[in-house]
Amino acid sequence: MPGTLYLVASPIGNLEDLTHRAARILGEVALIACEDTRHSRRLLEHYGIHRPTLSYHRLNEAARAEALLARLRAGEDVALLSDAGTPVLSDPGARLVAAAAAAGVRVVPLPGPSAALAALAGAGAEEPVALLGFVPARAGERRRWLQTWSAWPGSLVAFEAPHRLAASLADLEAVLGPERPLVVARELTKQFEEFLRGTVASARAHFAVHPPRGEFTLVIGAGNTAAPAAAGDSPPAELDRDQLKQWARAHGLSRSEAYRRWQQARR
Repeated sequence: MPGTLYLVASPIGNLEDLTHRAARILGEVALIACEDTRHSRRLLEHYGIHRPTLSYHRLNEAARAEALLARLRAGEDVALLSDAGTPVLSDPGARLVAAAAAAGVRVVPLPGPSAALAALAGAGAEEPVALLGFVPARAGERRRWLQTWSAWPGSLVAFEAPHRLAASLADLEAVLGPERPLVVARELTKQFEEFLRGTVASARAHFAVHPPRGEFTLVIGAGNTAAPAAAGDSPPAELDRDQLKQWARAHGLSRSEAYRRWQQARR
């Protein structure tokens, strides 16, 4: 009889957030597959859990999935543990889950800590909600990605690194408009947890003065509350025509008026 693959949600900062069930399962399985064994060791030692571990990350996911599937088929129980949060969501694991399910192996998700859910709750986000994962690192891809989601009628949640936050906020303003509602959640569950509530423009102004530090989760509100553009507002000169259409929509302007202001900005 095959074993069980447990997907264990790990704390996103505060070690006390591991559930009693998760701690019990981690202490019972034959093997714990960790995104980073060194990172997970701190958690396991905190709870006095001493079980064999194996690294399972993006670079070795294909080979490790085969090895783990063989052990599951042999009847061993395996736990998949991400560095922080729930496995598979913006973390390795999808390949292993699909292979296990296809092989008839029982897959059991253990609910628990999630940066996305914590940020959405703390932001008071409205449904529908879309989890976008990590913001694309390259500027062109990032703007196209934002355009794809610009008309979403509810809340968007995404993750961003501190060294790219300023660039992402600039693109958010260019594509979605400066008055788009935005909550920036920083260092969730940790000592310096912070929720910055306002708009894209107010977030840019804040982080221009306070250099970003820590891990960030962005909760972007629906675009139907954007204020009309003031008489002197101009779109950024570097926008292309598709991005200009998004800027016009966000600012309540016709395409012709937005194009006129864009030409003035370029001159």
